[in-house]
Amino acid sequence: MSEKMVVVCNHADPPHVMPTLIMGSSGVALDNEVILFFCPGGAQALLEGELEKIGTPKGLPNPVDLFNTILDQGGEIILCELALENKGIDPKDLRDERIEIKNAPSFLLDAEGANITLTF
Repeated sequence: MSEKMVVVCNHADPPHVMPTLIMGSSGVALDNEVILFFCPGGAQALLEGELEKIGTPKGLPNPVDLFNTILDQGGEIILCELALENKGIDPKDLRDERIEIKNAPSFLLDAEGANITLTF
């Protein structure tokens, strides 16, 4: 892998989720080490059925395909541990068992040395 890329998603609405997934998918396509971190505000997007609600916005790729590409190509998708209690999320309701749940300090250790950082 060439570079480490970190993308943080702070909101679960399409204008924040779509660029997070597009940039993450683009990063894995360039063989970057990609880490997506969903803060509690973005957590809803990781629940089963939520990306399907976005549909395929005009002129944009399908968010479900982007999500799957990121994980299938070795990217990491992390949900902030605080979202479990803060947003009432049960881990069994997440859309994929490969989503990791970590606290902020663990994420920051993973993100250390990132060459590219983006926040949406």
